[in-house]
Amino acid sequence: MRGLVIGKFYPPHLGHHYLIDTALKNSDEVDVLVVDNPAYHIPAQKRAAWLRARHPNAQVKIIPDINNDDDSIAWAAHTMQFLGYKPDVVFSSEDYGGPWAHYMGARSIVVDKAREAVPISGTKVREDLLASWQYLSDPVKSGLALRVVIAGAESTGTTTLARDLAEALHVPWVPEVGRYYTESILTTNDKWCDGDFYRIGRLQQAYENEIAARSNGIIVCDTNAVATELWQRRYIGKTTKQMKEIARQDKADLYIITGDEIPFVQDGIRDGEHIRHRMHKWFIAHIKKTGVPYIVVSGTPEERLSKAKKAAKKMMLAARKI
Repeated sequence: MRGLVIGKFYPPHLGHHYLIDTALKNSDEVDVLVVDNPAYHIPAQKRAAWLRARHPNAQVKIIPDINNDDDSIAWAAHTMQFLGYKPDVVFSSEDYGGPWAHYMGARSIVVDKAREAVPISGTKVREDLLASWQYLSDPVKSGLALRVVIAGAESTGTTTLARDLAEALHVPWVPEVGRYYTESILTTNDKWCDGDFYRIGRLQQAYENEIAARSNGIIVCDTNAVATELWQRRYIGKTTKQMKEIARQDKADLYIITGDEIPFVQDGIRDGEHIRHRMHKWFIAHIKKTGVPYIVVSGTPEERLSKAKKAAKKMMLAARKI
């Protein structure tokens, strides 16, 4: 028996997972159709990937929107043309399920329409992401967690600020993987190569995603792969296309760039005092191009933290809605 589920999954939540799990338990195979509309802020490819991660036994596909939610006849024809077959049973938790199934000649099974098993809806999640955080699965949390990224030139206090800001906001922080990577290879005589920066970028993103999945919706990151692009430029002389592709996978909601007015501190592995001021300018220009809001902080640790905390709270308030 072929089962069918359709939805915007904007974003996927535990109610959607309950619906798909019910379909999987009561069908031989299940197609899950993710509606694609360019007006949605979360691309269909991401929504589909999150569903695949949670439901590996379902066939998750992306179907173009026809921009007419109330036309069951048109949706039935569109669906069958897209699938190339007539489904046996439709699983839904909304009123559209019955008419849509009828016009495809399929049986309709309504699942938790009253939201008693899972008291959440996509509308509620979009209205207040953080208040609905408990109803999201780990892959969705990894993708949607708000990220404050602390970035800056060498010895400008990024780690101190990242740790202090995370503590002030009562959220987890993500240390700089590149530092540990550097310490790991100091025992060799090999020079830096492009592959080192690809590894650092991917490791940073993996670490970040794991922390995001166990967060309450907000994390503070001590650098990211966008910053790694500049370190590749610093040591190799250029940023490669592959590094740019890795950096494009980053999610950042606010950048805080640390000023270079504080004294340079040698910790045993730093070697960029002579280029620090130039790299500070690089960071500002580079981050400005991302289009993500940013601020530059300077002064005492207390002054920096005060400015960073104010900007982070402003971002969090604005980003609660999807």
